[in-house]
Amino acid sequence: MSAPEVRIETGWKKALAQEFALPYFQQIKQFLVQQKAAGKTIYPPGALLFNAFDSTPFSKVKVVILGQDPYHQPGQAMGLCFSVPKGIRTPASLVNIYKELHRDLGISNPGHGDLTSWAQQGVFLLNAMLTVEHANAGSHSRIGWQRFTDAVIRQLSEQREGLVFLLWGNFAKSKAALINQERHTVLEAVHPSPLAGNKFQGCGHFSKTNEILAKQGLQPIHWQIPA
Repeated sequence: MSAPEVRIETGWKKALAQEFALPYFQQIKQFLVQQKAAGKTIYPPGALLFNAFDSTPFSKVKVVILGQDPYHQPGQAMGLCFSVPKGIRTPASLVNIYKELHRDLGISNPGHGDLTSWAQQGVFLLNAMLTVEHANAGSHSRIGWQRFTDAVIRQLSEQREGLVFLLWGNFAKSKAALINQERHTVLEAVHPSPLAGNKFQGCGHFSKTNEILAKQGLQPIHWQIPA
């Protein structure tokens, strides 16, 4: 039985058609099918696997925020990096992102962790790995997802212009080599995780991003998330 066809926003489907056809991507799909057949719980739910892509069409991307791994506890992962659904406790890294938003732009904490409103404005919230096994962080880091998401970053770099890439932490910074920095802006900072202390505070990435977009005549991001 062949793996089901990938369902994803049409612009992304066109941009990534070659990747979807390669053997390694078929192997990713087979691995996930086998894991589910073996009774493993995989996050996010299948319908949200390409949520970042469906929420931010290829032609609408303005800003890219790169995460590493989906959250691995029940109800958390929703296919957008750093984001959790309403009703789920806001993760510590996102709390620190909210603190910097307040320091940078005076924006208040919305009281939840759902970043969908950013995605709908052109903030592409990409995790380098798109899936994870329940309670097993990093468990899908070697099944091929990084090859796929590296290709995603390259496609954005090659086919789009004037994007702002926000790379937080050493893992995200390692992806800077995939980006043509003559065509795009790369802003780097320490990861917002509490494990990095408070060094993320003061980066000013949110105001800087809007300044860059405004200079291009683009609508700035409304970073305040509805409560």
